[in-house]
This record gives sequence, C-alpha cells and structure tokens, in this order.
Amino acid sequence: MDMMMKPTEQHRKLEKLAGTWIGDEKMYPGPWDPKGGKAKSRYTARVDLDGFFVITDYQQERDGKTSYRGHGVYGYDTNRKQYAMFWFDSMGPVSAEPAWGKWEGDSLTFESKSPMGQGRYIYKFNSDGTYDFRIENSQDGKTWMPLIDGKYRRA
Repeated sequence: MDMMMKPTEQHRKLEKLAGTWIGDEKMYPGPWDPKGGKAKSRYTARVDLDGFFVITDYQQERDGKTSYRGHGVYGYDTNRKQYAMFWFDSMGPVSAEPAWGKWEGDSLTFESKSPMGQGRYIYKFNSDGTYDFRIENSQDGKTWMPLIDGKYRRA
C-alpha cells in the first residue's frame, strides 16, 4: 500500500512558474530605491521535491551590473488551503513566515507582513505565454504603492 502523498491539482498549478524567463522591469521610486528606473531580469524556476514545490532563482541587472538576487520556494499548504511563497534575497532579512496566496482566474497573488510593512506580489499569466508581475507595498494595509512592474517571456 502506497502511503505517500501525491501532488494535488493546486500543486500542479504552480508549474506555470517553471522555466527560464527574461523580463523588463520598471522600478518605482521608494524607500529602497529613491530614483527608480528600468531593469532587466532573468528568472529560472523548476518543479522539484516530487512535484510539491517550485524552486526559483532570480537575478536583476541595472546599468549592466547585478543589482539584486533572490531565491524563492513556492508550494501549496493543503491544511490552510493557501499557496505559500518563501523568499530569500540579497537584501538579507528573513521573513518570519511565508507570503500566503491564492489563485483568482489567471492571477496568483501573495500577501506578506513584516516589520518593514506589508507586501503584495501579483503574477498574472497571459494568453500569449507571457506573465506580468507586480509588487506593491503598504504601511497600513489600505494604501498600496507600486514597487515594481515587470513583463516576462520565456527565454
């Protein structure tokens, strides 16, 4: 008798993130980037750990130099019935818990809370095979300000 859990339909939805993606990004002026500006990025993601997680590596370039790197692990919590995004990056802080999310139509949205404020991370998958990504920040959870907008296509 096989007692091992199997990935669910919810786990398999995360496979949309898998692959190598390149993108153009717009950084908005804010506390971490007073000037804002344009960036190029590369995102590589793979389905791993028997199909339960998607593991990602991200690199952003500005002015021809790496300006930011990140590593993400995406999964689905069957008990909470929510998606989870664990994120680690070259800025250094470790989150106390993952960003929790849900699918609505073609969009996967995560939200997080930390001492630095609240974050919203929106992945919108388009019919042409691209996806749009947006990060928004808020201090009070009511007023949201854009941090980054990006459009990504398969490399």
